[in-house]
Amino acid sequence: MGNETVAVHERVSDPASLQVLSKAGVDCVETCFDRADLQKVTCKFGTGGICCRICHMGPCRITAKSPYGVCGANADTIVARNFLREVVGGAAAHSDHSRHLVLRLKKVAEGQGNGYQIKDSRALYRSAKAYGVETQGRSDNEIALELVDLFLAEFTAQEELLKTLSLAPEKQQAWWKTHQVAPQGIDRMIVESMHRTHMGVDHEYRHLLLQAFRTALADGWGGSRIATMASDILFGTPVPVRSQSNLGVLGKNTVNLLVHGHEPELSEMLAVAVRSPEIVQAAKDVGAEGVTLAGICCTANEILMRHGIPVAGNFLQQELAIVTGAVEVMIIDVQCCMPSLPQVAASYHTRIVSTSELAMTAGATHLPFNGDDPLESAKAIIKLAIDNYQNRDPQKVVIPSETKPLVAGFSVDAIKYMLGGRYRASFRPLNDAIMQGRIKGVVGIVGCNNAKEKLDDYINTLTEELIKQNVLVLKTGCAAIASAKQGRLTPETALDHAGSGLREVCEAVGIPPILHMGSCVDNSRILEAATEIVREGGLGDDLSQVPAVGVAPEWMSEKAVSIGCYFVASGIDVILGHPFHISGSENVSHFLNEQARELFGASFHVCSDAKQATEKIMSLLDAARGKLGIDKKAERKLYDMKDRRALDV
Repeated sequence: MGNETVAVHERVSDPASLQVLSKAGVDCVETCFDRADLQKVTCKFGTGGICCRICHMGPCRITAKSPYGVCGANADTIVARNFLREVVGGAAAHSDHSRHLVLRLKKVAEGQGNGYQIKDSRALYRSAKAYGVETQGRSDNEIALELVDLFLAEFTAQEELLKTLSLAPEKQQAWWKTHQVAPQGIDRMIVESMHRTHMGVDHEYRHLLLQAFRTALADGWGGSRIATMASDILFGTPVPVRSQSNLGVLGKNTVNLLVHGHEPELSEMLAVAVRSPEIVQAAKDVGAEGVTLAGICCTANEILMRHGIPVAGNFLQQELAIVTGAVEVMIIDVQCCMPSLPQVAASYHTRIVSTSELAMTAGATHLPFNGDDPLESAKAIIKLAIDNYQNRDPQKVVIPSETKPLVAGFSVDAIKYMLGGRYRASFRPLNDAIMQGRIKGVVGIVGCNNAKEKLDDYINTLTEELIKQNVLVLKTGCAAIASAKQGRLTPETALDHAGSGLREVCEAVGIPPILHMGSCVDNSRILEAATEIVREGGLGDDLSQVPAVGVAPEWMSEKAVSIGCYFVASGIDVILGHPFHISGSENVSHFLNEQARELFGASFHVCSDAKQATEKIMSLLDAARGKLGIDKKAERKLYDMKDRRALDV
């Protein structure tokens, strides 16, 4: 595996990952970092987006000597088609996640909850109000059923525009209609996009890219937004909660159970089941002190936000968690679960258990989650972990000591409460702080980790620089976990690391300068927060005017492509740590990185390192502040009576 000492420090940054990745080398276990090394020489045609394999006259590869595929498609068409298909993959993933949650809410509302219930009536009423659903004199289930019908119609609508678009600022909605990117039903957008990219259909690159933005909007303002609303209704709207992070959360003398993936239905039941007396006693009967439930990736964020369940790690730590030798069972469902997990687990006693009917993994034990008896289904998996505890080999166990405290759970509702209290909850104090210059702007840092880069390094370096320069940072997904492992998701971070203006605001409110807002599907919360800023007033009348930027430093998945597109289409500039696979077409690159600004007031920017990204972000925030006329610090003036009489109020 090469020079382990040098290689390990180039791959990961936090001490826990350094220790366990070194152990993987000693144990002769191959991880994603090793496989990334074997893929050093990547296909230049794939990287440029100019390889086309959508029909069997090819695959065709575009070069200077052969500028057209067999059918006559050029680089612009091929790159745009490939890009649109990536957006479709990302939009489908988040929106199908959403559909499952809505169907679960439907069963609950019909009286078939089987252990699930409407946990947050306030969230139900908030969503009902947003859609104009009558609540007076009606039961929660009646309200929920009507809301479910509206949600499901967002998937199936054929001609009507998505109703969820009405949650955006009015000017944003007008822009989308003017430029013909306002989407109809989510399913229609996904199917239509696949049709357009079939051989011999849509060939004009600009037309294809507009469809990419349209499909992404169906994800961000449709599927993802609905998923967040349905989750809040079923499982509760997150509020600030304390917990711990990193591989050190695993128990030396406890049965360790990890949940990994994205769907929260099973993990919610696991959080209940691990506390049941029969499970606690069963663990003690095999010599364990109890059961430790922890999370990897976005399922981790779901149960962290609502239960304070600790986070073991983010995307690139999923294999490392197994290498500790201390995990009895890792439960996987959908999205971001590596097919390598059973191979890594074969070197230890760990069992990989897949639970989704959508996702089978070779070498895993498949135990389909029974939604009709979810609590017993959860207990059965925990008992499998308890039974496996006796197979743990103490000689193979190395649990890092590193853990860091964190505070998560910053839903938009929670932020409004912290800013204004119960009776005056609003974004007014935040808007005032931005206008006064104490806070320069708001940056959302989102996305995955990528084995091409040093784990968490770009994310954490950028975050540190931004809060020093008085930028409030909102985070979701694996990017949020990166800050958690660094110990930055605490209010004390403002005292030690934030600029004076941001520190003042954070101290007054009692919040960290980095707010963990949830899983990757909860990027819709960042859009919701930006919309609240617009509606509060004083910072423009559409999202493109707000001093706000989105960043995906270490992104890797199709979901990130869709997320980036719906942020840009919403008027928020997006910084990418590395480019899309579009370099094979100058026209496509120019459209996404420059011309999109003419349509939406925002575009993509590629910054290869944190320093470059910081400079670009601050220039974008300063430009937005200049256009709003809030770039100059207002001087304090004491008014006499003459001055006051001259005021036109």
